[in-house]
Amino acid sequence: MNATARPATPLVQTVRKDRTRFWSGLSAALFVPAVLAAVILLLSSVRVSGCVTYGVECARGLPGWLFVWGAGVAVVALVVALAAPALRVRQAALAAQLLAECTALLVILSHYA
Repeated sequence: MNATARPATPLVQTVRKDRTRFWSGLSAALFVPAVLAAVILLLSSVRVSGCVTYGVECARGLPGWLFVWGAGVAVVALVVALAAPALRVRQAALAAQLLAECTALLVILSHYA
């Protein structure tokens, strides 16, 4: 009889690290620099630079309600992505956040370009 038992071989488990909170925070942190980069990009266009320099061909202004709604939905999705305990909810909130941030950036680019 064998007095010493062999230790059971450890099962190799693939633990996938959840990075949704990281990506959500990173995309929120990069949103403001992306808006500034979009503004700098727009200032290089003929229409916007002519408007800023000479006051010619100026648009009425950015449709603020659409930008505010896009940025607001992004903030709400950020809070949900950071606070939700369920993985699927965090993933859906991250997707909504990225979509809302892209919408807000596209509002800026499409209105002035």
